[in-house]
Amino acid sequence: MQIYMPTNVYSESGCVMNHRKELASLGKKALVVTGKNSSRANGSLEDVQKAFQEEQVPYVVFDKIEENPSIETVLEAKEVGIKEQVDFVVGVGGGSPMDAAKAIALLIANPIEEEKVLYENRVLPALPVAEIPTTAGTGSEVTPYAILTIHSSKTKKSISHKIYPNLALIDSRYLKTASLNTLIYTAVDALSHVIESYLNTNANSYNRMYSEKGLSLFAQIREELIQCRRLGKEPVLTLSDQVFEKLMQLAAIAGMAITHTGTSIPHGLSYPVTYEMHVPHGKAVGIFLPGFLSHYQGKEEVQFVLEQMGFESLEAFTEYLDELLGTVEISDKLWQEDVKSILENQSKLKNYPYEMKEETLYAFRR
Repeated sequence: MQIYMPTNVYSESGCVMNHRKELASLGKKALVVTGKNSSRANGSLEDVQKAFQEEQVPYVVFDKIEENPSIETVLEAKEVGIKEQVDFVVGVGGGSPMDAAKAIALLIANPIEEEKVLYENRVLPALPVAEIPTTAGTGSEVTPYAILTIHSSKTKKSISHKIYPNLALIDSRYLKTASLNTLIYTAVDALSHVIESYLNTNANSYNRMYSEKGLSLFAQIREELIQCRRLGKEPVLTLSDQVFEKLMQLAAIAGMAITHTGTSIPHGLSYPVTYEMHVPHGKAVGIFLPGFLSHYQGKEEVQFVLEQMGFESLEAFTEYLDELLGTVEISDKLWQEDVKSILENQSKLKNYPYEMKEETLYAFRR
């Protein structure tokens, strides 16, 4: 058994400014990777800019990262980074900018390589990376994974290289401008991580500690989340500072869990649904959790997971998710393509500890 957690993590109010010297120590010039709007609205980008200004570290902002970032956008950022002669990368935002930052750091460090290098099994250097999350879902601030959209294959896929962030600066204040759907869908993504990690070929008594903590954290906030959905108000109007803090903790703990195990069947099934139907990632993953738990052969383990979340039965959990997420109608054609893609995806099948049959996968559809 092994535990490996190389990222230096700080989690507190005012985190970026409090640890600006460590952020600045990563290099001499930074490429700040973010999206167009949210990092400006929640104040995270301003905090990063202030930190660099106080430490007299030059930086350039690349703010073109889209939701589910594409290889094309990452390549564009690479050219900016090379032109500006940056020597470290800072991802600011949700999973999309943070994942993109890792891929960009790899490409800048290997400027003569073409885009195919992203999916080649080679050991290559990457620039130092810092991550500043503003949503509580992917846990990318502590994982080595970077998932990009591949338009030619109409899906999403993690790059082959494992790039751990050097530094993660977590401040739950940034969650307060998140929309209701963003907050809920990202929370369910984090929940999916701990469930898929616990029920995983690579699970052991060490790394399951992360999953168990994550399940416990979800149990502490699940009623607040469902009440927020029922009220239909923006989270900042209904949730306490403690709930925002626990959401950020859940995301990071869940990221630590999948760092050691990887994800499993629900994540694999979600990618075509997100690409073809534009269903947000967390929702697309969440709709497959009931089927995953229902058909998982280790029934005692499933019952433990349910109890740790505070649910007496799978039926109660399913009803909860249906109300929290709503349902998604997947066409027969897309469903058949999705099942086929999973059966061909050895990276997901190997993380499922039992034989996965085609008829079992078809039963995941509700």
